[in-house]
Amino acid sequence: MKKLLVLMAVVSIGFACDNPVSKKIKETKENVTTTTKAVQEMNNMQEDIQELQQQEPLTNDELKAWLPDEINGMKRTGYKAGQMGVAQIASIEATYGNEDKSKTFKIEVIDGAGQMGAAMTAAMRMAFASQDFEEEDEYKTRRTVKKKGVKAIEEYHKNNNRSVIEFFKDDRFYMKATGTNMDIEATWDAIDELDANDLG
Repeated sequence: MKKLLVLMAVVSIGFACDNPVSKKIKETKENVTTTTKAVQEMNNMQEDIQELQQQEPLTNDELKAWLPDEINGMKRTGYKAGQMGVAQIASIEATYGNEDKSKTFKIEVIDGAGQMGAAMTAAMRMAFASQDFEEEDEYKTRRTVKKKGVKAIEEYHKNNNRSVIEFFKDDRFYMKATGTNMDIEATWDAIDELDANDLG
């Protein structure tokens, strides 16, 4: 009798795994967990956002001065500052490349200070905090990671050796780095060369 009960329990568990109702319950739990994380992060961010709203965004000159002329043997080939100035958001992007341009690096920065900057980056920060994933197919990998205490999203395109890394520096500066003909580690190395600690 005991053996029969054990067998029935095992079979029931097996059916439960494929049961559409069980799957729906599992999905709902996952969605609730994600929503709960987002709400918790929003509560934690309230004070940060208020502080950021009171701070002055960096000027175009300050952002330009932060950009190095060269990163890991790649020279700066161009930059654009103040593209989001109409919305009163400080931003800059710069491109770097080696001599034959076979390898390029692009960095984009948005300052979360000021009324508009804080509002824009708040939603982005919440999305970062609530995400925790890892996925891979034949073309690319994408995952969330913790690097030196900073949560980031890494994306790697296998067919053209292109890496994209997004993260927040000091809960203020949104940064997006794109490395062409650069793997994830090489792109992180280039980010380190930028020395984001000097931003604000």
